[in-house]
Amino acid sequence: MIDAYEDPGTPDRRGGWHYLWWLVLRQPGRSVAGAVLSMVWMVLLAATPYLMARAVDDGLQRDDTAALAGWTGALVVAGAVNSWVGVMRHRTMTRVRMDANFRTVKVVVDHVVRLGAALPRRVGAGEVVTIGVGDVQTVSRALTVIGPGVGSVVVYVVVAGLLLSVSPVLAVVVLLGLPVIAVLVGPLMRRLQGAEGEYRERQSVLTARIGDLAGGLRVLNGLGGKDLFADAFRRDSQRLRAQGYRVGAVTSWMQALGVGLPTLFLAVVAWLAARLAARGELTVGELVSVYGWTAVLVGPVAFLVEMGYDLSRGVVAARRVVRLLRVEPEADTGVLDGPAEPSVLHDPDSGVRVPPGRLTALVCARPADAAAVVDRLGRYEPSDVTWGGRRLDAIRLREVRARVLVADNEADLFAGALRELLSGRAEHADAEIARALRAAVAEDVVRGLPDGLDSPVAAQGRSLSGGQRQRVRLARALLADPEVLLAVEPTSALDAHTEAAVADRLYAARAGRTTLVTTTSPLVLDRADLVHHLVDGKVAASGAHRDLLTHDPGYRNLVARDTGTPDTEPRPDETPNTREAVR
Repeated sequence: MIDAYEDPGTPDRRGGWHYLWWLVLRQPGRSVAGAVLSMVWMVLLAATPYLMARAVDDGLQRDDTAALAGWTGALVVAGAVNSWVGVMRHRTMTRVRMDANFRTVKVVVDHVVRLGAALPRRVGAGEVVTIGVGDVQTVSRALTVIGPGVGSVVVYVVVAGLLLSVSPVLAVVVLLGLPVIAVLVGPLMRRLQGAEGEYRERQSVLTARIGDLAGGLRVLNGLGGKDLFADAFRRDSQRLRAQGYRVGAVTSWMQALGVGLPTLFLAVVAWLAARLAARGELTVGELVSVYGWTAVLVGPVAFLVEMGYDLSRGVVAARRVVRLLRVEPEADTGVLDGPAEPSVLHDPDSGVRVPPGRLTALVCARPADAAAVVDRLGRYEPSDVTWGGRRLDAIRLREVRARVLVADNEADLFAGALRELLSGRAEHADAEIARALRAAVAEDVVRGLPDGLDSPVAAQGRSLSGGQRQRVRLARALLADPEVLLAVEPTSALDAHTEAAVADRLYAARAGRTTLVTTTSPLVLDRADLVHHLVDGKVAASGAHRDLLTHDPGYRNLVARDTGTPDTEPRPDETPNTREAVR
């Protein structure tokens, strides 16, 4: 079975069937062993009626005790051997399924990690969750075809050959029966694929909505929109339920036919055998063997129908996996080195210029416009942004990611110890972590946890408050100490007292480093060296915070937190970058 750190290989992304075949080829020895063991197991099951027939004809009818004992002993040996083969077959096929499961998980996780920040822009969260929760299991289950599936086909042919030695009529009926069943079940399989595919699509959409509701329930409740979204979710869930009923209807028919058709078909074989025995064309032992072979065939024929059902669902799931694997990260077309010294970041689309070594702020009535500027400056969207006079998209992407960090206030927080959450892949001394926590005013977060930095934190920081999560994200960004830090609304969830402390400490921690923040907080803006006021995504005014308060009415209306006239004169003990923000 695949090791946790083993390379899963390069998956075949041409389609669902190709992906399933790739999973088989990645474990050829185990796949062949599963097929061989399944064939031996089922053939020995078919040999049991033959041995029983010989015991009846040679032992009972001829009153030959030695022959009866010999055939009975052969039955016991065959049963014992087949019990061991059955255990090994089940163990091998379990390993086949588990390997396919873990390999698919590794392939999907590796690809998701490779997509990085492009993932939420290209694939919905519900799609990824649905693949991880449901489709992976369905894909692995489809691989049972290489074990019992192959064995069922082989035993079907073997029994048909044995029946041919007894009665050609019975052999012909058996050989023609399977194609008839396939003709009856085939249309249901195609219908199942369509219904299953639509169901999975609806399921991924609803899963994404559940995540959105869980993350924004407090905001929705505060805005009075909880009932509106609850009604929309209720309608979507009812549609999903109705689609599930359609999938269940097709599935129930396939399962009913999988049991009923083989039983009916083999009942015909048994009836014909009884007629032949009544006319004296079959011996008693042969009649017993025909009944035994009929019973043996019920399982393989039913499994072939079930195999078609599993394959239909497996192909649908594999197609969804392949569709995710086909999503490619942003192409790295850069061939140039970045500027050797701290340089200006310039976004021509908005007119924003981020001077090196200073704290710059973006103010906008629509946060999405400011976030769009940050995405372009961080090279997460196609743009004409330049860095030190060179186009940002012409610089190697690896270098851009190493030197320019976008700190989103909704960035993911993975489950684990707080120390690991803050440090990421790098190792940092406790003193470095302490400085970053102090700069983000997050020391109380550590003090409030039972084991300090070694305390576990739930996924997405759900065990922390909103303000604590925001400060932890900021501390993580400051600990990374990038050359250029682009922070989106780093203080939006903080109270005024904490926000003021963060503003002061952020300015000190990033002294001499290029920093840009998007905010409308006067507490933060008063510490900025340069403020850009954006209107409809374009720079309408630039300057110091207090100058803009005086000369830009639109800016003043956006950021002022009271209706009084701001006092633009600093106190004697204040400097332009440390005086208290206007209230």
